[in-house]
Amino acid sequence: MTFLALVRHGETDWNLHGRLQGSSDIPLNSTGRAQASEAVYELEGRRWDLLVSSPLSRAAETADIIGAHLGIERTATYADLAERHFGAAEGFTDYDAWSRWPHGHYPGLESRENLIVRGLRAIDEIADLHPDSSVIAVAHGGVIRAIVGALRGIPSPRILNAGVSTLVRQNGKNWTVETINGVPAQRTR
Repeated sequence: MTFLALVRHGETDWNLHGRLQGSSDIPLNSTGRAQASEAVYELEGRRWDLLVSSPLSRAAETADIIGAHLGIERTATYADLAERHFGAAEGFTDYDAWSRWPHGHYPGLESRENLIVRGLRAIDEIADLHPDSSVIAVAHGGVIRAIVGALRGIPSPRILNAGVSTLVRQNGKNWTVETINGVPAQRTR
């Protein structure tokens, strides 16, 4: 069995101001660092074999803060765990992006389908490389939400900053979503 904790990075100034970050490399703010420390409370009590993250600094720093508290080092980054690329809309607020591109077709926007494919590819690769392990993977709200929604077959709720969502893969087969933002996930049909 592979047990995977997907953790969203802590808050950034762009989160605070409602700006689309996407693949822009925006660092954590002081609140985000505190949130990363608080995420440890949900993660402690289990022995963790591996800590990985997206290559973007907000995820990497969140992982390093968590790792310092749990006594585990981040050993890898996975490009497929990076946030969705919002193209020309990165840096805009939702409202400003909507007013400029009311149909949501931002120039250079990564498709949702691609986001799902690479998110699922990342978690499968982690599990394939580390079967029978407990892994913390720090990523981003959009990619975590895409993964959880694809696995459950229904839209996922918003993923909170430093929220912990857990997945289990039995016998190298299908994934089961156990929790979303620390709350037990309702089973789907």
